[in-house]
Amino acid sequence: MQTMIDQYQAAIRIAAEHKTPLQICGGGTKYFYGNPITGRSNLLDATAYRGIVDYEPTELVMTARAGTRLVDLEAALDRYGQMLAFEPPYFGAAATLGGCVAAGLSGPRRAAAGAVRDFVLGVRMLNGQGEDLNFGGQVMKNVAGYDVSRLMAGAMGTLGMLLEVSLKVLPKPATEITLRMQLDETAAIEKMNRWAGKPLPISATCHVNGELFVRLSGAESAVRAAQVKLGGEELSESSVFWQSIREQTHDFFQSAKPLWRLSIKSTASPLLLPGKQLMEWNGGLRWLLGDESMSAETIRKIAKDAGGYATLFRNNESCIPVFHPLDSGMMNVHRALKEKFDPSGIFNPGRLYPEI
Repeated sequence: MQTMIDQYQAAIRIAAEHKTPLQICGGGTKYFYGNPITGRSNLLDATAYRGIVDYEPTELVMTARAGTRLVDLEAALDRYGQMLAFEPPYFGAAATLGGCVAAGLSGPRRAAAGAVRDFVLGVRMLNGQGEDLNFGGQVMKNVAGYDVSRLMAGAMGTLGMLLEVSLKVLPKPATEITLRMQLDETAAIEKMNRWAGKPLPISATCHVNGELFVRLSGAESAVRAAQVKLGGEELSESSVFWQSIREQTHDFFQSAKPLWRLSIKSTASPLLLPGKQLMEWNGGLRWLLGDESMSAETIRKIAKDAGGYATLFRNNESCIPVFHPLDSGMMNVHRALKEKFDPSGIFNPGRLYPEI
């Protein structure tokens, strides 16, 4: 494996010398996400650098190479009754750990368990000069460089090439059921937020087509007690439903219209936007199938007024920037980070923001 790292380092140094953009690529399942890379680029394929480096089930920590497929990683965890609690979306069997962290996307359990970055304990990476760097560690107590490790989550490969990632993992719940109930958007938002403030074993929520779905996870006794308290009808194929939400195979997502991802205050009232909507994370995540009558600027203003931001997640067939524009202060921070990690600007230029 060291020979492979040597090859990556050589490619990076040559690219830096000639100012040639490099497109870091894993399984390619999230290639649709983000802005197109600026200019012609050479491919830096991370999939060959794969495999689990270290896994201690009793310590709830796993370290794996960035090219490791998520399906293989989760199969290893499943043998010990453990999981990636942030439920990363795959969008294809070829999805890798590096792509998962770089994209920074979390699934239905995010509101209850945390996001990708909350589970990253440490990373090994190559910077824009081909230097082999380590940040963080394999235990939560080791905070040296911990913030730097977390910076890699959602950076879209613009700061460096991930080689290895150490993650905190969690035991799978003993029992899981999903309740379904008929509620309009306003009532669903009120109930989700009220329940979130109570000691209930709620691990995921979703509102779509006038129905609220609530997943309960934990000890059998706690789950059944909550079921009695919340009411509703028990869904027969709970895991199938949540997988369809995580992987966007649910009927809601089967549309050619632009798909917007709005991260806002969970208590925000129903958004007065044309098109269909789906809510997750107690209302903190709103998916919108856009309408041509509504401009990107208007959608983003509504998201900002609701305490958040809007991302054009899929079907970006225009020149609209994918990610919500940053103010000058935050853009300066991003530029400074880019300059520090990738001074020649070779890693995935423009993928996150056109300016970097």
